Amino acid sequence: MALRAIASQKLKSGFSALGVLIGVTFLIAVVSIVQGMNVYMRDRFANTLIGLHTFQLRRSPNFNMGNVPDDVWMAWRRRPRISFDDAEYVLGRLRVPATTARWSEDRADVGLGGKVARDVSLHATEASYFAIKGWNLAAGRPFTPQEVRSGLPVAVIGDLLAEKLFEGRDPLGRSVVIGGLPYRVIGVVEKQGTIFGLPLDKFVVVPWTSPAQRLVNPPNIIDALLVKADDPAQMPAAMGEVEAAMRARRHLKPQQENNFHLQTAEGALSTWEKISTVLFTALPGLVAISLVVGGIVIMNIMLVAVTERTREIGIRKALGARRRDILAQFVVESATLSAVGAVLGIGLGLGLAFVVRALTPLPAAVAPWSIGVGVALGVIVGMVAGVYPASRAARLDPIVALRSE
Repeated sequence: MALRAIASQKLKSGFSALGVLIGVTFLIAVVSIVQGMNVYMRDRFANTLIGLHTFQLRRSPNFNMGNVPDDVWMAWRRRPRISFDDAEYVLGRLRVPATTARWSEDRADVGLGGKVARDVSLHATEASYFAIKGWNLAAGRPFTPQEVRSGLPVAVIGDLLAEKLFEGRDPLGRSVVIGGLPYRVIGVVEKQGTIFGLPLDKFVVVPWTSPAQRLVNPPNIIDALLVKADDPAQMPAAMGEVEAAMRARRHLKPQQENNFHLQTAEGALSTWEKISTVLFTALPGLVAISLVVGGIVIMNIMLVAVTERTREIGIRKALGARRRDILAQFVVESATLSAVGAVLGIGLGLGLAFVVRALTPLPAAVAPWSIGVGVALGVIVGMVAGVYPASRAARLDPIVALRSE
């Protein structure tokens, strides 16, 4: 009966459900986008750029999504940089089983014949770097520890760089020019795609002992020492050993702060987690505004419906309908109207979230609980909004109601 009543007055029902529809649409769309961002930041951003179960010994944090005061920046820049000797000292005192790699990175031009790929990410590192990053090679091989010790000019390149320079030809065994010197290509890393629309495959990896080291850092300096614990449960212990070794190396007193930084994927995500917490905290208030407006509209429409159907109510009461029957009739009709708006809002919200994912770098991931919350909110708003009109209808005197024109 409720569905027939809604279908018989489509325009009025549509406007009545509009407030609930907007509120639920906003809820589903925002939750889907924020949930997608949480997954994206954890699985793609932090783990791709830092590494799974990996931390970095650095001079200062590499990722800062919040506002950092100028005095903090200046303090970071005054810290001593990580040196080869620092790395050797730490590695000599690391007892937790782990895979490690010295690593430096900067931008450089890579040439082949008359072609030049500009602003390429140049990584100077060790053979173990590929295992730490979890990269698979589409062709060729990574360089070996022996090649690193000898400082041989060999290179492993990303898929996008191979496509740009070689245009479908086999790059293995051919030479590219980095910093004016030839480097023999020995491997191509599998395509990784993009992150926030930025390509992850425009890079070249060379031994940290090769001549390219001078392009990324001064002599005896590295950007970071990467440490990946063999057992993820041992990662805190590894971090503790590295921190203790660096504090001893730099003769820091107990009350002095670290003049270095241990960066993890969790640390890089901390600022985003604060942002998502604020969004989820503010979301109920924003949704509530739309739902309150929608509930008021539904209440007004149901009051009009009671007035229009006074004679019908009188007939029902004359035929034996009790107060609770009339009350249930209008509450169910109001709840059904609101629930229909909520279901449409869920569909529209999901559609909006996936349109955003298709047209922008922002991801979207559906949270099943948000769909349940959307339906529940629709039913609850409808029931609350329908109680007053239903109670007015239930209190009507059947004789007075039958006289209504």
